[in-house]
Amino acid sequence: MGSAVITARAAATFDPVGRSVATARAFVRDTLQGWGYTDIVDDAVVLTSELVTNAVVHAGTAADVLCLRTELGVRVEVSDHYPEREIPLQSTRLDFGSPDREGGRGLLLCAALASRWGVEYTPAHKQVWFQLDLPERPVGIRSAGPLLPIDLLPVADERVRVAVVQIDHSGSIAGWNDDAAFLFGHTAEQVTGKQLTDFTAWPQTPGTSTGIADALQLSRWEGSYGIRGADGRTIPVYASHLRVRDTQGEPSTVCLLVRDHERAVLQSPVRAPVTDAGSESRKTDPFEVFIGSPAPDDLDGLLQRTVERARDMLDADSAFLLLATDDETELEVRATTGLPSARQRFARVPVEAGTGRYGSARMPAVHEDLTVVPGAVPLLSDTGMRSVVTVPLKVEGRLTGSLGVAAESPGRYTNEEALRLQFAADRIALAVESARLGELERLRRGSLSFLVEASDLLAGTLDRDQTLALMAQMTVPTLATWCAVYTIADQSSEPYLSYVLHEDEELIDGLKALLSKISPPDPVPTPGARVWAAPSAAAHEAALRASMRSLGRDQPDGLGSGMRTTLATAAAVGGETVVLPLVARNRVIGMLTLGKPSDDHFRQEILELAEDLSRRAALALDNARLYSERMAISQSLQRSLLPPGLPDVPNVEIEVIYRAAGEGNEVGGDFYDVFPIRDGAYGFAIGDVCGTGPEAAAVTGLARHALRLLAREGFGGPAVLERLNAAILDEGSRSRFLTLLYGELWPQEDGSALLKVVCAGHPLPLRLRQDGTVEAAAEPQPLLGVIEDLELYEQTVTLDPGDVLLCVTDGVTERREGTRMLGDDGLADVLTGCTGLTAGAVAGRVLRAVERFAADPASDDMAILAMRVPEPPAV
Repeated sequence: MGSAVITARAAATFDPVGRSVATARAFVRDTLQGWGYTDIVDDAVVLTSELVTNAVVHAGTAADVLCLRTELGVRVEVSDHYPEREIPLQSTRLDFGSPDREGGRGLLLCAALASRWGVEYTPAHKQVWFQLDLPERPVGIRSAGPLLPIDLLPVADERVRVAVVQIDHSGSIAGWNDDAAFLFGHTAEQVTGKQLTDFTAWPQTPGTSTGIADALQLSRWEGSYGIRGADGRTIPVYASHLRVRDTQGEPSTVCLLVRDHERAVLQSPVRAPVTDAGSESRKTDPFEVFIGSPAPDDLDGLLQRTVERARDMLDADSAFLLLATDDETELEVRATTGLPSARQRFARVPVEAGTGRYGSARMPAVHEDLTVVPGAVPLLSDTGMRSVVTVPLKVEGRLTGSLGVAAESPGRYTNEEALRLQFAADRIALAVESARLGELERLRRGSLSFLVEASDLLAGTLDRDQTLALMAQMTVPTLATWCAVYTIADQSSEPYLSYVLHEDEELIDGLKALLSKISPPDPVPTPGARVWAAPSAAAHEAALRASMRSLGRDQPDGLGSGMRTTLATAAAVGGETVVLPLVARNRVIGMLTLGKPSDDHFRQEILELAEDLSRRAALALDNARLYSERMAISQSLQRSLLPPGLPDVPNVEIEVIYRAAGEGNEVGGDFYDVFPIRDGAYGFAIGDVCGTGPEAAAVTGLARHALRLLAREGFGGPAVLERLNAAILDEGSRSRFLTLLYGELWPQEDGSALLKVVCAGHPLPLRLRQDGTVEAAAEPQPLLGVIEDLELYEQTVTLDPGDVLLCVTDGVTERREGTRMLGDDGLADVLTGCTGLTAGAVAGRVLRAVERFAADPASDDMAILAMRVPEPPAV
């Protein structure tokens, strides 16, 4: 210590067992606090912890700890009895490697925190010592901080109210100022003479300790508790207590109280000594003192380091850290140590977990025996932990998390440990919140990208089965390990298991079989994810039954395949399972079920992302349903507008090919019909109604049925079409113009066929003779549905044996490729090459020619009607 005078000393020896490290920390802390060296106690405890760990854990020897006090500071010496370990020479540049490895970390901390340090050898032991100097402050200044921008200053109300409460030696209230009356609603007359404990909500298990009374006896105390207001609510406050005595020597305690979110008004600086401009005094970051330097650069690493340091600091058996959700209603487990796997990450507990104030995570709490208040800390249920201390993590008065440590034995913790843990929590709260916000921002960016991609995929299909598959494939494995989609056909139907997917394809069949045996989840329309315990319970029960059946069986090859499948399925669905409703157009159309393997839980951000996905998926699934229903209706209507079959006409071959354009969800305007009129006479028609959809379908139905009715009433072709024209015009604004080729056919005894044809605005029918010549078989006349007084005439055509009559709609002649169009001439060229072909072959060749004319699919409906008079068989 040089020329410094030693004014006090304290020494202790610690056995080479793991618990000695915590005992050594407590020894140094108690010693330095007793000497009044609170400014350097934390650094001393950290350094002692590392050096004693090296001795009792790594060297495996007893450790001797000696504390020496001077006016300038303190020197701590830690000795072990294993001198063979190599120590770097101080005269050389030190390189201790990574601060996260075990070897050399204590010396690295000495170099970082101590004013001076060194290593000494004797034949019997090795000694590492460090010296911590008390901070020097200019005269008149206790502490000060740097100049800060306005937006970085602590947040407080427009008028800060500081309650001043004086407590006499018996614990009764002797003074109560106006701000106290304003903050808590009690007047001075109402509280004077009453015990302070009647109004405090102290973080201590009721009936086990009088924590507030202990705090009032201390010379100084600072921390958080609650005051019960006149309205019965507990108001969190931050308090600073000072024990004083009056001129008569009578002691009392002065308590300064502010709202907890304004704690910066009273809170003592952690360690911010003011030094001269030229001072070379080292500056220590309180956060790094607790966490260690360098701090982990990721949130998970930071949280895990925090719980490990908190456990070591209070010599606990376990520790845990939970982060609050954005609405501060739930806490999510993010890091634990010393707890079973079922208490691992992402399990959630409510902020207000128990009854009254003792279950609240918003204030420090000490539970000396959890058996007295079961359920006060749900996370520790059935873990064997008896005593626990929890403290909140707060940033600007907002709850951001909770840090807790627990021990298997009762009565391990008091308010003193709560204050120490709260001090540590205050050090790391801002860093944790900053890391959490950074992680949240990355997750949100990833979520936006995920949802954009999901929306594109879902919008790219209107097929129901493909939509179901996409829903599952987007969630597995990105959001969950397995997924099941239930669909509901209508309000009276039960949910139906429509799709199951697992990231391991070999488990899909077992998972589907398991889910098929249990009742589906209730179709509750409430938004958000809800836990569904049935799959996990059913899987565990099935695994138990399979295990019991296997007892006593002789299975030399190990477990049977059925047994292995059952156990694998149980493990696959043994974790958390959640159900999200699929709601579209104010109706529950299904449920999206997501699951995790054994003991796993979903994190809140994943559930929020899944909820967003479920809304998009529900709308896509309902759109697919509506599209399928519309397509089914359209196809049914289309079939009703076409004849059920073609009649057998003697000595005449008839073939029809009909192709609807598009995806089948619109009713086309093209139609055809061939029907018997009376004995020996047949009618045929091919037409095209302007447009598509219901209006066109109405005109098509009107035309087809009117043609049959009028023809069978004995009207000739012109009269039939004139009356049809009048009926179309009678439809008014719902009418559509119509092109129509109508004819009547009479097979003749000589093998020919007589036709009478009327072509009302339709592509002309083409006649193919045996010699290969092609000619129009009718003349163009006005179309229907436009002119009221329409006068039409019919033309007679005779088809000789081997002749073909080809009738088409404009979807054939107006087939386009760029600026080219097939047209009437192109169709005639195709027909020229059909000499000698049957009617079916002619229609097929025309269709292939139309399809090959352009690379793109046809954009218009097509109808092809071919009639051929066959040649008589050769004799």
